Amino acid sequence: MSTNPDEAAAIKANTTAGGNSAFHNYNNDFAHVADPNERRRLALAEIDKAPFGWYHVRAIIVAGVGFFTDSYDIFTVSFLTVMLGIVYFPHSKGAMSTAQDTAIKVATSAGTVIGQFGFGILADLIGRKRMYGLELIIIIFSTLAQSLSSDSSAISIVGIIIFWRVVMGIGIGGDYPLSAIITSEFATTKWRGAMMGAVFSMQGFGQLTGALVMLVVVAGFKESLSTATSYATCSGVCGLAVDKMWRVLIGFGAVPGCIALYFRLTIPETPRYTFDVARDVEKAGEDVQAYISGKREGKPDELSHAQMIKQADQLTVPKASFKDFIAFYSKWQNGKVLLGTAGSWFMLDIAYYGLGLNTATVLTAIGYAGGKTVYHIMYNLAAGNAIIVCAGAIPGYWLTVATVDTIGRKTIQMGGFIILTILFIIWGFAYDKIHPKGMFALYVFVQLFFNFGPNATTFIVPGECFPTRYRSTSHGISAGSGKIGSIIAQAAIAPLRTRGYHKGDKSSSPWLNHVMEIYSAFMFAGIFTSWLIPETKRKTLEELSNEYEMSPADRMVEQAAAGKVEGAAEPESDKSV
Repeated sequence: MSTNPDEAAAIKANTTAGGNSAFHNYNNDFAHVADPNERRRLALAEIDKAPFGWYHVRAIIVAGVGFFTDSYDIFTVSFLTVMLGIVYFPHSKGAMSTAQDTAIKVATSAGTVIGQFGFGILADLIGRKRMYGLELIIIIFSTLAQSLSSDSSAISIVGIIIFWRVVMGIGIGGDYPLSAIITSEFATTKWRGAMMGAVFSMQGFGQLTGALVMLVVVAGFKESLSTATSYATCSGVCGLAVDKMWRVLIGFGAVPGCIALYFRLTIPETPRYTFDVARDVEKAGEDVQAYISGKREGKPDELSHAQMIKQADQLTVPKASFKDFIAFYSKWQNGKVLLGTAGSWFMLDIAYYGLGLNTATVLTAIGYAGGKTVYHIMYNLAAGNAIIVCAGAIPGYWLTVATVDTIGRKTIQMGGFIILTILFIIWGFAYDKIHPKGMFALYVFVQLFFNFGPNATTFIVPGECFPTRYRSTSHGISAGSGKIGSIIAQAAIAPLRTRGYHKGDKSSSPWLNHVMEIYSAFMFAGIFTSWLIPETKRKTLEELSNEYEMSPADRMVEQAAAGKVEGAAEPESDKSV
């Protein structure tokens, strides 16, 4: 196709130095394209079809370390409450009350809900880059504050630990939407699910590391711990050792966060956010190049940048606003997806967090419950948890990573809910007939299909199926709904397991079988909420947000409904009202 002299001069004026066959200069690639919508489409296509490379691995590691830290901090709370009971409640036989234990564990979930909603909204309002790293700073600070806390006459240790775990939960909550959407928006379409699954799978390694660190501190204080035969008699050197142990265990959670902090603070803004929300086409194209070449951010040519800023109003992507948000989700085709992602996560977390109630039974089945001394009791507790994580959780995570881009998200999620429904029905209705080793097998299979199932996909899908301008908010709403489910599981359903208990009963949890039956009902409900979500494998983020399926006329109507276009024609049905 021939180019006239004036067009050639304009293209030459807009070209800049730099770029080669491996790392393109996107400004030059699209310098001949005047339409900002077409420049945006072409640049996003480059991201979507980019071959998997080191820059993708870097994104997985930077985001994954956060989830590693989150999981470590959440998982170690079960060890924390045991050790706090020994140190600060010797008058109660070295154990906290059920209410205190539950309050500490629920505190993190309560803070997480705040963080998921709050950071989700803020990342859409002011940018992913500006918020990324802030949540990690909150986690690091609150983790160290916990490890330095102590009892006093003014405030109990339980109160101060609850406070700092709420703060830590806010940081953990912020990590969910931010890590999900940053990974999603930088990912290649072909392997986007595997990348997001790999980030989320760091939870398994965080749980395993928590158990291993516990093993190390137990081994380090073996002599002191061996002086007591039970938690109630662990005083003197034994109590001092346990006091040091819980501080080391909790404080270690800040280490991986410190390592990842620099990389989070220096990661470039996602090009999709710069295109669709900041509406800076030229900067977004340069940021793509900077990200692939390992630079902090792109530096566009000032003249070209100024010219493209003036053309930002030509972008057909709607501007984010509260009116547009309501208009978008008022449509059933959009609202049902949010209902599906939030509802599925809610159903999942009720059973996922409630499953920990049966850990003691599983540890007994594999011979890792109790011991002659406090050393043996704590060693078995840590080793047993490590075995359980390795047996079911970690394989489940990585089965998802390996298959999510071929089998598909929706298939894995629905299949997981169906299998979990069956397993919980067996566990609940045949509880008294199951051998302890059979109980262990059931636990492992449930963990496997949680993670090779809805636990992974409920994280992945909300990071893909919403438009850029509301992607973080929508992920935060979905994740927050899940954590509300976890609070219900721990605060409302958990106490039911002791219903009908009388002193001297053979089992301290006589209603546990019925609790498992309740979980089966929630897993069954998850099958129906999963029908509402789309299959997202091998589709671009723009396809999933229905951007390419909407005609210009429909776009005008949508913008008019949101108050964006003056004089746009309203639907006839509206005029007749």
